[in-house]
Amino acid sequence: MNIAPTNHLAPIKSDILIVGAGVIGLAAAYELSKAGAKVVVIDKFEPGLGCSYGNAGWITPCFAMPLPMPGMLFKSFRWLLDPESPLYIKPEFSSTLISWLLRFLASMTEKKMLASVDALTQLSIQSLDLYKQLSMSTEKPFSFEQKGLFMVAQSDDGLKYARSEMELVARNGVPGKLMNEEEARAFEPSLTKRIKGGVFFSNEAHAEPLQVTQCLAHEAEKLGARILSKTEVIDFTLGSKGIQAARTTRGVFEAEQFVLATGSWSLRMGQTLGLNIPVLGGKGYAIITDPLTPNPQRPMMLVEKKVAVTPRNGTLRLAGTLELVNQDETFTTRRVEAIVRGAREFMNVPDTIRYHEIWRGLRPCTPDGVPIIGRTARYPNLIVATGHQMLGLQSATGSGKLVSDLTLGRPTDVDPKPYRADRF
Repeated sequence: MNIAPTNHLAPIKSDILIVGAGVIGLAAAYELSKAGAKVVVIDKFEPGLGCSYGNAGWITPCFAMPLPMPGMLFKSFRWLLDPESPLYIKPEFSSTLISWLLRFLASMTEKKMLASVDALTQLSIQSLDLYKQLSMSTEKPFSFEQKGLFMVAQSDDGLKYARSEMELVARNGVPGKLMNEEEARAFEPSLTKRIKGGVFFSNEAHAEPLQVTQCLAHEAEKLGARILSKTEVIDFTLGSKGIQAARTTRGVFEAEQFVLATGSWSLRMGQTLGLNIPVLGGKGYAIITDPLTPNPQRPMMLVEKKVAVTPRNGTLRLAGTLELVNQDETFTTRRVEAIVRGAREFMNVPDTIRYHEIWRGLRPCTPDGVPIIGRTARYPNLIVATGHQMLGLQSATGSGKLVSDLTLGRPTDVDPKPYRADRF
């Protein structure tokens, strides 16, 4: 790509340049700055206003299931034909989509699923601990509350699934309690419609997503990091040791090491460097509405409808659905309506509800459901940190710690092998 120099100013230099100011990039910036590194973070948007903004707000190690699960093969084909299904694959002839789907199907084995659950759970457990520490030390609160997560089912199959998830994460020390219908209704009065029961995970937490990113940015800047918005990468300058600089719409940024935390843009960003980063955007939706009567007392997952329910201060967030698309950010009204109808099958959601806000965005999905966090063989001074599907906020602080440890050559708290960048 031949583009005239953006300006003639001297390059901005740092130890580490992080491309991407979502929750993953900011968590990495915080951890690296805490370790004494000189960090610069750039993003073409404002910090935290991308995919991180529309997160359900959960910090829940119990919710650590990868997208590809055993038995999903036939479900996937059925969902392909249903635009209102929890997971919709937009049909199109694309070599990128076909390659991703083949890897996705190959990951639907018991062995790979168990390994993925272990990897996601361990990263999430560490993240929960780090969020606790941050909530107690920061002067910029992010509405951190540890009220648990309630998985609620309206069918025998749904309750069986909730129980199997409880058993899976129990292998990694995440406690859960199975409840029948009577116990579930007494525990959560907002469940006014037909249900079979549920599983309550008592240790889980939630927070306000935008406040989380603002807190991480604040703490990183307090430690010396620079965070620059409206700074879009054009291309990179390469040298014998790897990447030398990033050319952007606001000048040249030189660094010793680089971190790509670019979410659903990672495929395209990787192509700029000649890398294959198999991340597809999974379009999700989040709705902010008036509280219900009665309003939920804690976050809930409505199992059959895959709808996330999060009570907030004076409002309620409903989030869900996933459309595997190729950078398509168009708005689909029927997907929003499907979320509301799904919630209405469990709770007193009025026929006419007031929308305070409707958000949609692209969640970065890898074909095996595990994020990519690690160095690339082609560029030894580049670390990729992307592909967290719907678990970006949930696993952000642990991911940031892993990025920091790998960048600085320190021992890691979690085994880095499941996340390695060269596994595809």
